[in-house]
Amino acid sequence: MALKTKEEKRQRRHLRVRKRVVGTAERPRLCVFRSEKHIYAQVIDDTLRRTLVSASSVEPWFKEMKTSGGNVKGAAQVGKVLAERAVEKGLKKVVFDRGGYLYHGRIKALAEAAREGGLDF
Repeated sequence: MALKTKEEKRQRRHLRVRKRVVGTAERPRLCVFRSEKHIYAQVIDDTLRRTLVSASSVEPWFKEMKTSGGNVKGAAQVGKVLAERAVEKGLKKVVFDRGGYLYHGRIKALAEAAREGGLDF
């Protein structure tokens, strides 16, 4: 049976990548999800099954900035804040999980902002 929707194809790619990309205590996984209007990022320790740090475009600080989470500028802001929160918790090295999305546009902007904020991946 053929896959029908873009979301089903993305989920299939994500599962294929997740076979290899695993977050540990030393290198947790930076996972990204994007919707049409918002973007979400989490740093996850898969061994403990726990989210260590998160940031998204639906948080109150983001709404005060009058920026959309559906564009590159907003994604960069989320990446920057996520990196700040991760560094505060002592996390420097992470594994990047792009969530089945192309490394382009908002995903790339979030990743580059996280790198500039101090995360190493």
